[in-house]
Amino acid sequence: MAGLWGNPNHMNQIAKALRAAHPEDQLHLLLAKRNSGNFTYDGVELGGERVCVEIEEEIESIRKRGGNITKLSIVGYSLGGLVARYAIGLLSAKGVLDQVEPVNFTTFATPHLGVRAALRGWYDKIWNRLGARILSESGRQLFIVDSFRDTGRPLLSILADPDSIFMTGLKKFKRRTLYSNVTNDRTVNHYTSMITKIDPYVDMTKVKVSYVKGYEDVILDQTNPFEPLQPAGPKSTMHTVTTDGLSYIKNGPYILALSIVLPIGITAFLLNSVVQTIRSSRRIQLHETGKAGIQIEKYRMPLWIKEFQGTVEDVYENLNNSQKQAYLTSPGEIDSDSTLNIVRTDILDLECRGAEPHMPTLALAPCQFDMITALDSVGWRKYPVWIHKVRHSHAAIIVRTDKPSFSEGLIVLKHWLDGEFLI
Repeated sequence: MAGLWGNPNHMNQIAKALRAAHPEDQLHLLLAKRNSGNFTYDGVELGGERVCVEIEEEIESIRKRGGNITKLSIVGYSLGGLVARYAIGLLSAKGVLDQVEPVNFTTFATPHLGVRAALRGWYDKIWNRLGARILSESGRQLFIVDSFRDTGRPLLSILADPDSIFMTGLKKFKRRTLYSNVTNDRTVNHYTSMITKIDPYVDMTKVKVSYVKGYEDVILDQTNPFEPLQPAGPKSTMHTVTTDGLSYIKNGPYILALSIVLPIGITAFLLNSVVQTIRSSRRIQLHETGKAGIQIEKYRMPLWIKEFQGTVEDVYENLNNSQKQAYLTSPGEIDSDSTLNIVRTDILDLECRGAEPHMPTLALAPCQFDMITALDSVGWRKYPVWIHKVRHSHAAIIVRTDKPSFSEGLIVLKHWLDGEFLI
C-alpha cells in the first residue's frame, strides 16, 4: 500500500522484486489502488476500509476462478503502513485472518507514532497545529490531534491499544518487520518509523555505524547499529568547520533556488490543501452516508476485542524537514497540552531517563510513549537504513521511481527478500 499522495505505481519495484523471487503460481500480487492520490487525504479509517474491501474482493475473485489463497502478507509504505494496520484489524474482526495464515507484515518508512514533530513551546504550537490542518482528516490523524469516533482519543492511539482489534490482527502475523531511514527523510522522521523514543542519527558525524554483512553502507546491524563517537579535538573541529563551509558553498545554488521557489510553492501548496480538504470532506460525507460504494455497516464494528467477543508534496516535506527535534530533561518541563496528554503521565519520569544513557529522550507526547510500549510488545524486526545518494531518502527506500540515484533502495528490497520475507 502506497503512502500519502501515492498510487500503485509507487509499489512497482517491490512488486518486481517479489515476482522475480517467486513465480505467479506461488505468490499472487495485489497492488491496492482504491486509496490512491488525493483519496489519501480522507484519513486512515476510510483508507483502511477501502483496502479491506479490496482484499476481500480479490480473495473472493480468485476463489471464483478456482484458485485458493492460503496465506496473506501485507506491505505498507509511509502512510500506507498505517492504512494497512487499520485494514488488518478489520480483516481480523471479520474472520478473514482465520481463513488464511497471516505471514508477513512489513512497513517501509511508516509513521507509526504519527508525524508530530518532537517540539516544545511555541514551535510545537505553530508547526504541529499548522501541519495538522493542511492535510484534511489524514493530517489531523497523523499529527494526533483528532478525536476518533466516540473514544476521545486519537486514531493512532486506538490503533496501538492492546485491547483493540487492530493489535489483535497485528499479533496474528508470523513476522513483523520494519525499515526506517536514519537520515534525510524529510517526510517521516526516524523515531516514528523505527518506533523509538530516541534518535541517535540526528548528526551522523557523531556516531559510528555497523552494517549487516553483505549489505554494507545501507542496512545497519539490527543488534548493534551504532556507537557514539568521542568528541573531536581542536584539530578535528577545525576540519569539521572547514568541511561544513565547503558543504555550504557546494549547496549554495540549491539554497538560492529554494529561497526563490519555496514561497511560490508554499502558496500553491496551501491553496491546493484547501481545495483537497473540501473535496476530502465531501468524499467522507458520501462514505458515511453509504453513497461511496462501500456498505460501511459491515466495517463499523466494535474497536475493542473484548467488546467484539462479547458483541503538493514536496513543499510539505521541506517544511517538515526544517523542524529540529527537542528533548525532555525532566517530567516537569513536558508540554501540558491537554490535546496530547490524553493517556497517562505516570510514565514520564521513566521516559525522561532515555532508552540509552548517552541518548536524550525526544519530547514526544505521552500517548506516543504508550504507542511505543504497546507496539514493541508484539515484537518487530527493526532495520535502520542509511541512503546516501539522494537529499531526500523517503522515496528511495522502496525505489518509488526507477532511477539510478534510488539504487540503494534495491539493496533494501534485496535484504527484505533474502532474509525477512517468509513464503
